[in-house]
Amino acid sequence: MEARIIELNVCGLEPPEPMERVLDALSRLAPQDSLRMLIDREPVPLYRILRQNRYRHDTTARDDGLYEILIRLEQD
Repeated sequence: MEARIIELNVCGLEPPEPMERVLDALSRLAPQDSLRMLIDREPVPLYRILRQNRYRHDTTARDDGLYEILIRLEQD
């Protein structure tokens, strides 16, 4: 099965909706898939949840003030 990158834009949503949407999206990812999340503030509380559930993330602060976070399952 080919790996997919799922796009999730949660800009403008009030907490806790961005967290709820990203956790829901992660629950539906296949092990080889990635999730690319776009958000208008850095989701620091999310990072601990990702680590606890064996996800890796790469966060990029963009010039337009948005944060792009690429999330994928850690590979053993």
